[in-house]
Amino acid sequence: MPTQSEKIELTPHELREITSYAAECARRTLSIFEQSVPADPRPRDAIDAAQAFAEGGRRTAALRQSAWAAFRAAREAASPAAADAARAASHAAAAAYLHPLADAHQVKHLLGAAAHAARAEELASGEDQRVTAGTLEWARHHAPTAVTAVLGRMPAAPPGGSRVGEFIRDLDAALRA
Repeated sequence: MPTQSEKIELTPHELREITSYAAECARRTLSIFEQSVPADPRPRDAIDAAQAFAEGGRRTAALRQSAWAAFRAAREAASPAAADAARAASHAAAAAYLHPLADAHQVKHLLGAAAHAARAEELASGEDQRVTAGTLEWARHHAPTAVTAVLGRMPAAPPGGSRVGEFIRDLDAALRA
């Protein structure tokens, strides 16, 4: 296991697979945001930008700006579920900028879209634990090889982060098993 902040290998192919996975996770909850704030395109734009990168596009300032715009949409969202759906979109676009460091904080970036999507679905369902379990199981089964390979080069997810942090740690442990 690498030491904290040691550089790790992160190939362009892995970065694209990770970003595609994050976009797929976030897209699952986009309707939660759009039902709450139908006129705000920022989360959709972030997911679309992430997917464009995953399909071979360049990492551009516009991609990074779309991540920040979705983050701002989360802060302005009318409901907690919509806010987490927008955060999932923000994490999807930001996944293209995952740092090649063996740092527990990077695990949050790697799995953030999946964890925020799970929280959005949980909140939208009225805190139904079966929905949460199903969402996390979906995320585990759809994680590409790149996600598990890169996780294997990093320390375990850090403590904290309330419910989303709990989801990150649960998903991290399940993907490492």
